[in-house]
Amino acid sequence: MDNWNVLTVQSASSQIQTHDMNSSFRRRHMMTIEKLPDKVLLNIFSYLSHLEICRMARVCRRWRQVAYDTRLWKNVSLRPEVSGLHVGSLESLLGLISVRFGPSLRYIELPIELITHTVLHELAAKCPNLTHMLLDFSTAMQLHDFSEMQAFPTKLRYMCICLSEVIFMEGFMRKIYNFINGLEVLHLLGTYEKCEEEEEEIYEVINVHKLKSATPNLRVINLYGINFVDDSHIDAFSSNCIQLECLAVNYCNKVTGSTLKTLIQRSKRLTCLLMNGTSLRSEYLLQVEWDKCALLELDITATDISSEALIDLLVRIPSLRFLSAGQINGFNDTVLKAWMEGGNTKSLIALNLEASDNLSDEALLKFLSRHGGQLHALVLSGMTHITDQLWMSVLPILTNARILVMGTTERLSVNIHVDQLMDAIASYCSKWDPENLRFSDKSQKAIDLLRVKCLKLRCMVLSDGRYYETVKANFERADRTTVVRTTTCCQVSAYHLLSNYNDLVFN
Repeated sequence: MDNWNVLTVQSASSQIQTHDMNSSFRRRHMMTIEKLPDKVLLNIFSYLSHLEICRMARVCRRWRQVAYDTRLWKNVSLRPEVSGLHVGSLESLLGLISVRFGPSLRYIELPIELITHTVLHELAAKCPNLTHMLLDFSTAMQLHDFSEMQAFPTKLRYMCICLSEVIFMEGFMRKIYNFINGLEVLHLLGTYEKCEEEEEEIYEVINVHKLKSATPNLRVINLYGINFVDDSHIDAFSSNCIQLECLAVNYCNKVTGSTLKTLIQRSKRLTCLLMNGTSLRSEYLLQVEWDKCALLELDITATDISSEALIDLLVRIPSLRFLSAGQINGFNDTVLKAWMEGGNTKSLIALNLEASDNLSDEALLKFLSRHGGQLHALVLSGMTHITDQLWMSVLPILTNARILVMGTTERLSVNIHVDQLMDAIASYCSKWDPENLRFSDKSQKAIDLLRVKCLKLRCMVLSDGRYYETVKANFERADRTTVVRTTTCCQVSAYHLLSNYNDLVFN
């Protein structure tokens, strides 16, 4: 019996020793973040914002070394109001340029207080691969002194300038004209969103006619919300930029279209023309030789064009793949019918007819029955007479749809059967954006179906409210936290399908 007890004690001791050895082995071979190689840490840090990277640099000396690797600082925003970094002084920025940015820097955004000749000299000397630059003068009350500026980055392909309402830019622009002849993409951003209702004196704060002479290689020109830009500026660019592929003058309300005929004649490569919110006049559009143009993408949203002018351009443009023509009273059933019967709609992949109150659901159903299968984006929001009945009819046809915008912010007089609508979307579509839906407590099943079937769904925007909270909670439980968003801070647009979309993105 004593021997048995001895054996039992020895066996127990052996098991304890074996357990201790296994635990020690596991501890030695357990993979923790401290044991990750620098290359893996660098890859992890690359998914973080620069604000988060700076926080990581405070953890330890090794993380600080990885966080300050120049490969993490290729694209830098120094505008804190748009989620960029805040740099307290020019001396700090100059140190960053030479130590942290260096040859790796490709893109930089600078606010007015950091745009000095010293900073620009340092960027030109220490960042030879800088190709994209944004200069924000929008809040400027006065410019720095650029009289001593002798250098500027010479490899820029993309430049965005946020204009001020009252500061004249010629003193600065005169110094950089000789350095920017390689530009391919130019953004000039006005103060359209800051305009007040009362009339104020308008200043031409940048000389477009001199600018066009310095930039002969432009492919993409975006003049956004500039209150002094008119047709003469369009004519100026078209006279010198023979490579022009995309021209956007959205919200330049002095543009009437008087030089469109000349633009189309000169710019043989022009495939994208965006004129949302301009003051286009029908008589000028009727003079354009649309049948000789190369246009593939056209935006004439929120313009006062007549039905006659709409029919003329839609029927004569040889091959349109993108059309945004919402908020136009002249766009009615007659125009849609004429386009369908006399125009070339075989290439159309994106159609935006938001707030087209003079279009009937019967005319839309007929058009979509014929062409819905080829559409990648369809926007029919802002129309109270377009309800789930039309969408239920066309969803089975929209087999290639990636972007759908439906509903209205106005109160509807009928109920929307959201369960059936969600089921149809889950069955036929991969990306959608309803803005106002009536729903029942049984909708959870339909939401589950949408989430399970639409695995590629990346963005679903809903009006803020109970339904938004319900759908968001459902997706969050499945760890898809970024899919469901609210119209308060997000909007889905067919612009994502523009061939020059990446070049048109600013801010």
